[in-house]
Order: sequence, then structure tokens, then C-alpha cells
Amino acid sequence: MSKKVALVTGASSGIGYDATLELYKSGFTVYGAARRIEKMGGLTKKGIRVIALDVTDEASMAACIDTIISNEGRLDVLVNNAGYGSYGTIEDVPMEEARRQIEVNVFGLARMTQLALPHMRKNGFGRIINVSSMGGKVYSQYGGWYHATKHAVEALSDCLRLETKEFGIDVVVVEPGGIKTDWGIIAADNLERTAEGSAYEKGIKESADRMRKRYSGNSLSDVSVISKTIVKGATARKPKTRYLMGIGAKPAVFLKKILTDRMFDHIVRKML
Repeated sequence: MSKKVALVTGASSGIGYDATLELYKSGFTVYGAARRIEKMGGLTKKGIRVIALDVTDEASMAACIDTIISNEGRLDVLVNNAGYGSYGTIEDVPMEEARRQIEVNVFGLARMTQLALPHMRKNGFGRIINVSSMGGKVYSQYGGWYHATKHAVEALSDCLRLETKEFGIDVVVVEPGGIKTDWGIIAADNLERTAEGSAYEKGIKESADRMRKRYSGNSLSDVSVISKTIVKGATARKPKTRYLMGIGAKPAVFLKKILTDRMFDHIVRKML
């Protein structure tokens, strides 16, 4: 029997890079895809195939899937990991940037799924693994556009799970908490760029500094916590519909469930 074939988007760094390696170690034929193909030399040396992919470009997405099907004749696992955090107040973030955040985090994920599904349905098997966030269940100031995308990923995943069940396709949502990657540094940089001249400038700069400090320290979970969870979602006979993993994730979601909105707001504002 031929190896199962997996595609990981956003594979040039962080969770995507590590998940690509873990899937390869687990016996998959793996394709790592990202815009920054020059960042994936380490994957190539391991025997992993790399593909240039821009999830905001239709031709790039179609070519990515077509290449895999042409080479392998199948696609069994799609890990929709590509994404970023565009932080800033809802008032300050330009609509052009808000649209780009949604384009990358939601529409890119949805279109890659659309392109992969016919091939999975043909084989009677498939796993769509959507990397969401604990931010798809909770919220924070300055993260409105980012949280909106992750809440959307949660809803899309639930609907997709119902629609694809009869075809032997599972939909798995992975919800990372605080993970030691560059994500938080990039988000802090995006946040601070919105500060100049903003009515929220003082709070923005304080939050950006806290984010950088947190993501530069050693209090966050190692990226392997999530990459190994992705492998579990890809290989389990009956995977969970959701995996909430990483520092702070379970306590935050639990508090959101049991507290009133005003009480939860108070905690979030104190933390951020």
C-alpha cells in the first residue's frame, strides 16, 4: 500500500515547519508549502517536497494541489496552517489590512479545502486539519480582526464536518494556546505599527511590549505540543473534532464558559 500523502500550508516556520517534519517521521509523503520557499531548505534536505504557495492567489493554490495529484495521484491529509495575526484596534486597522487578514486566515483555508475535497472524496478518505487558536473561543482587546478569523474557522470547520462525514472525510480543529514561535513577535510588530496617532496609543504600546516579552521568554509551550497533536489528528482511527493544547488554552476557555462577559472582560484587560 502506498504511503498516505499530506500537505501542510504555512510550512516555512513555527507550527507548520515542525508539523511537516513530524508527519514525515510518521511515515507520510509530505509536501510543505509556503510563500517563503527559501526558508524550507531544511525540509528539502530531509526528503520533504516543498512547494511555493500563496493562499491569496488562486493560480498558486490550484497549482499546488495539481502538482501533488500529478506526482502522487492522491491527497489524504490537508493541514491548513497558513495564517498570521493582524493586531490593532478595530477602529485603527485599515480596511485593506482587515480584508487581507480575512483573505489569508479564512478564504485561503476555505479555498485550499475546496480544491482538496474532490480528491479525498474520490478515495473515500481524507483529513482536513484546520489550525485555529484558543482565540477562536475567547477574545482580547486589539485582536478583533484576528479573533474574527479564528471564530470563522471554528464555524466553517463544524459545518464542513457535517457535510463531509458521509464521504469518509474527518475535519479536525487544532486550537493552540501560547506556543513558543515567532507568531507573537510578528503580531506585536503589527500591533505597534497602528499606535502612532491613535487614541489608543498608550495601551497599544504597553500590550505590544507585553507580547514581545512573553514570546521572548520561556513560559510558553514548545511547538512540538501542537505538531504532535496534528499528527494525532492525521493518524487516529477516530480523531477528536477538536484538540485544545498549549499553555493557557484550557484555563482561558474554561473561564470563558463559567464567567459572565463582564467578568471575563476584566480578566483579559488585566492580563493584556
